[in-house]
Amino acid sequence: MITIYHNSRCSKSRGCLAILEEQKKDINVVNYQENPPSEEELKEILKLLGIPPIDLVRKNEAIWKEQFKGKDFTDSELITILSNNPKLIERPIVVNGNKAIIGRPPEKVIDII
Repeated sequence: MITIYHNSRCSKSRGCLAILEEQKKDINVVNYQENPPSEEELKEILKLLGIPPIDLVRKNEAIWKEQFKGKDFTDSELITILSNNPKLIERPIVVNGNKAIIGRPPEKVIDII
């Protein structure tokens, strides 16, 4: 089963979901803003992505600029920030077994299905 951490208001996320649907894959769609990943889930996602937490942050979001920009955080603190503020999580994230990608551009999802 493929899991997509999805935001229906995001064109990249919608495009990535459409590609998965076209491929007739079993998809678990997680609206991560309504059901944010736990800190443990984020740690696993980051491990699969092979990136540090800061690379998962949407740095142009107002909440980041107003509350967090210019401050130093540990990886653990960033994971807590992301879990508590899911709007800051880069999207879409697609997980297939032991592989994950950020679907930007959406066509990147083909690499893991």
